Amino acid sequence: MPHTTHAAEPLLPAPPRIGCAGWSLPRALWPEFPREGSHLQRYAQRFGAVEIDTSFYRPHRRETYERWAASTPGAFRFAVKLPKAITHERRLADAMPAFDEFLAQAAGLGDRLGCLVVQLPPSLAFDEGLVRRFLADVRQRHAGAVALEPRHRSWFAPAAQLLLSRLRVARVLADPVLFDEAASPGGWPGLVYLRLHGSPRRYWSAYDDALLARLAQRLVQAREEGAECWCVLDNTAGGEAVGNAMTLARLVQNR
Repeated sequence: MPHTTHAAEPLLPAPPRIGCAGWSLPRALWPEFPREGSHLQRYAQRFGAVEIDTSFYRPHRRETYERWAASTPGAFRFAVKLPKAITHERRLADAMPAFDEFLAQAAGLGDRLGCLVVQLPPSLAFDEGLVRRFLADVRQRHAGAVALEPRHRSWFAPAAQLLLSRLRVARVLADPVLFDEAASPGGWPGLVYLRLHGSPRRYWSAYDDALLARLAQRLVQAREEGAECWCVLDNTAGGEAVGNAMTLARLVQNR
């Protein structure tokens, strides 16, 4: 009988990482989580990822990041938002001293550091030279995932798309969508990063199950196409994020 060989199946990225901006647990959903432990420890038993956005407003000591990492299972991952000193005050110019300080702190997460999130001010237009210098400097220091959320229309042009792709930086798909051109993720296709702030009322509105089902399908398809996928629910003001994230995670798992 002739010996036959089969081509190896391509390895898929990790399952989509679904979580919230922060790990605050609304009291009404406490029964869905373990009773013992800190909020982060309890959160990390139900979710595989979280986005730290407090780092945008104030620095955290490396020891704090180390403590957070130690509170989570081995497969858990943190996304960390760059400080506003880099994105909104320096506006990416001459920002490497501040970035180095931030990265030295966040490195306390060790292998739990999953992605850096760069959210830009709405007034920051795409400047190819400035962006190339900034992202090239970031890439010299950090080889892991980077997701950038621009909010000026000039970023959704082919030149910006090409530059982000070359430097392996994903363009975030944020909801509510600001422009028609922003209705899909962009940049480097190896990473898909969704940030859902609540719509129509930003930070407050819950998402309905039909929309979450469409998101689940989108995430599963992107993973099958080889992308690492993140989806962060930031509709936290009324506590809707946790329930939406739990529903989305279940829908993704069922697919």
